Amino acid sequence: MLLVLLAAAACTSADVVHILEKMRVGLRSVHVAAEGERAPTDPRRYVRLYFRFRLSGDGLDEDRARRAIDLSLEKYCSVINSLRLDHPVEYALELE
Repeated sequence: MLLVLLAAAACTSADVVHILEKMRVGLRSVHVAAEGERAPTDPRRYVRLYFRFRLSGDGLDEDRARRAIDLSLEKYCSVINSLRLDHPVEYALELE
């Protein structure tokens, strides 16, 4: 299950980098921490995912960062969109 969580974090991170590059943001760093909440009964699948993004770069602002993250989570990340989550994926954003 840890690998599923790591795959989701890697997938959405790659999407965010790609989307921000298309927005002509010069990224300097991308850090993502991931947490998952699992159902209490078998098969104990993930019911909630939470990511903490810490991004820095030239031309990066909160609107662009949130737009890139939202596009990944809602449309592009195939790992997240393959999971049957009970709640939307949540995230926090820190710009450096």
